[in-house]
Amino acid sequence: MSKRVVLVFLMFICSGVAFSQTASDSIPKLDPKVKNALNVADQLAYQAALKYNDLEVAKNKLFDLIVRNPEDIRYMEALGSLYFESGINASAALVAMDILKINDKNTGAMEIAAYALEQLGAFDRALPYYESLHLLTGDNFSLYKSAYLQYSMKRYAEAMNSVNMLVKNAKPDEKIGFAVSETETQQVNMKAAALNLKGLIYLDQSSKTEAKASFNEAISLEPNFNQAKENLQKTN
Repeated sequence: MSKRVVLVFLMFICSGVAFSQTASDSIPKLDPKVKNALNVADQLAYQAALKYNDLEVAKNKLFDLIVRNPEDIRYMEALGSLYFESGINASAALVAMDILKINDKNTGAMEIAAYALEQLGAFDRALPYYESLHLLTGDNFSLYKSAYLQYSMKRYAEAMNSVNMLVKNAKPDEKIGFAVSETETQQVNMKAAALNLKGLIYLDQSSKTEAKASFNEAISLEPNFNQAKENLQKTN
């Protein structure tokens, strides 16, 4: 993504204007029967567009539904999901953040905002959404992502606290994926992943003895954990 696009995206974030509020103030009221007929027609067109993988038409029909029904958050949620699944992260994040202005406990929007902002490189903006998602749901994947972003931003004390919580609370059947190639992902025990990240935190702070112990513990849980083995070599 170009610097210009990122700048424009951040300007939209800083504006703080929820689209639904603007729409509800400016759209003339329709006769309920007319409105209902238009809604039904647009919903059917949206479903047909999805069926035939015409995402542009699907998106346009959602915009029509959002403008006509600014009070109905379902259409914004569908638009955010459509952007998210299409990899249009800037738009997905903007829609998700507008949804959260309406309902700050909408976990679906929170997840989209967190992931999309992370993909855009806006780690400082993504982190609060991952943290809130963990607090609301107890989801350990969100806690891992929080720890990873804290580590990436060199907020080592916070990252270590998150990792220690994860090591303590990770369930035996929880897995997380690590890319081993462009087409292959290795599924790793969550506790082992947390220990690997703990080792990286130590390594960044030149604590090689502690890092080595963490990597070895991760490998003891997951003997084929490629990334932990590679990181262990850095402690020699």
